[in-house]
Amino acid sequence: MKLNKRFVIALVGMAVLASSFVGVTQMQASPTPIVAAAAANTKKVEYKKPKYIFTFIGDGMSYVQLNAAQVYKGATEKGGVNLGKLAVSSFPVVGSATTQDSTSFCPDSASTATAISSGVKTHSGVIGYNADKETKPESITEKLKEDGYKIGIVSSVSIDHATPAAFYAHEVSRSNMYNIAIQLAESDFDYFAGGSLAQPNGKNKDQKSAFEIIEENGYTIADTKEEIAALDSDSGKVYAISPKLQESNAMSYALDSEKGDLELKDFVKKGIEVLDNEDGFFMMIEGGKIDWAGHANDARSNIGDVIALDEAIQVAIDFANKHPEETLILVTGDHETGGMSIGYSTTGYNTTFDMLENQTMSYVEFDKLIADYKATTDIKTAKLEDLLPTIKENFGLMTSKDKDASKNPEFVLTDYEYNKLEKAFEETMKASADRSKDQEAGLLYGGYEPLSVTLTHLLNNKAGIGWTSYSHTGVPVPVYAMGQGQELFSGAYDNTDIFNKLVTICGLE
Repeated sequence: MKLNKRFVIALVGMAVLASSFVGVTQMQASPTPIVAAAAANTKKVEYKKPKYIFTFIGDGMSYVQLNAAQVYKGATEKGGVNLGKLAVSSFPVVGSATTQDSTSFCPDSASTATAISSGVKTHSGVIGYNADKETKPESITEKLKEDGYKIGIVSSVSIDHATPAAFYAHEVSRSNMYNIAIQLAESDFDYFAGGSLAQPNGKNKDQKSAFEIIEENGYTIADTKEEIAALDSDSGKVYAISPKLQESNAMSYALDSEKGDLELKDFVKKGIEVLDNEDGFFMMIEGGKIDWAGHANDARSNIGDVIALDEAIQVAIDFANKHPEETLILVTGDHETGGMSIGYSTTGYNTTFDMLENQTMSYVEFDKLIADYKATTDIKTAKLEDLLPTIKENFGLMTSKDKDASKNPEFVLTDYEYNKLEKAFEETMKASADRSKDQEAGLLYGGYEPLSVTLTHLLNNKAGIGWTSYSHTGVPVPVYAMGQGQELFSGAYDNTDIFNKLVTICGLE
């Protein structure tokens, strides 16, 4: 029988293909002798247990936020296309961690902080519980406390907020802040510092003061510069609260801080003093308002707080230089916030981050100026022109009619930009209940004060910064490591593995 040539070729091809599938199946079923031999010869690596562990978490901080801080410092300190120096840039090991939780690729701080602190995936909004919302994993801080370490928790936002809470509390809803504060009191951890409590008397303000309960559990509460300065290793359990607080009982944005104010780095320095002991310590430090500025799309405030966190990291590096064989420092983010980008559609390949220097205050403080204007102005006669001098003073932006327009063309508002500003002003002057709730308003203002967020958008865009969201995004975050066991943190892995790697390094179960 005469076979068609094409048919024969097809039969041969199918046979080859089938044999290749068999090979793949066999290869997947059992390792090759080489792989098997390698697996048999693998030795368990033993690490020297670090005596001092610092874990820094930039809430909402991913690669772009860190690089934006480098670009800003380079532009303002050196000019040209130069990156400024960050302390974290000197770390010898860099890894990358994915951030999804059990419910979303755009997770929240409760679930991601729980992943880092306890090594489990859980629901957004859940603190210190597994995804079943019933069983409680033991956190790295609880394990280390049992192992003899002293424990410190520091945050620039309220200490009952999601990220710090994940290191000392177990609560099915992050909004139960009073319950979280009570767990702080009962934790027996050694040092809490930074922001105050958001709900010290409960949601309805009808509960016994959490501050009283914290003191009844043996804590010293220090809330003046003098009291905080006096704290040391003989002070026992302490809660050091920043004397100057901003919105939601958080510390001020770095941009809004004044000379002499206590900064995040000061609470790290004090933490080292308070936690000093023969058995070692673990300190978690959160730059929480990086996230808040990201939500509000305020790049200058965001960058300022990244730099503030970096200055706190330098304190840990200085400590590690004195204890090089005993210290491990980790720096990471829990997730990214805002979809921040370096590069904007109207600026092409150009960035001018030095323009951000003209912003003198955060959106929070500018909101107060707007509130003052609304309180003293008849809405019927209010007009944007009234606020142009204030806008120029605090953002550098001006119209083409301004006397300084010819000398500062990059800050002059185009007709398109001015029209956006006028529309935002109109929305700002309305009562909150009367403001537009349509899709366009959501995209333009994201629920923030329309005039303030429009001003930060305009300045950001002119500088070459864009945003895609007022919420969290799903991009990975960097993990920087320095010190004992640093090599274990290289590569790409899940955020739960930060916990797992710490457990391995510390020889815990």
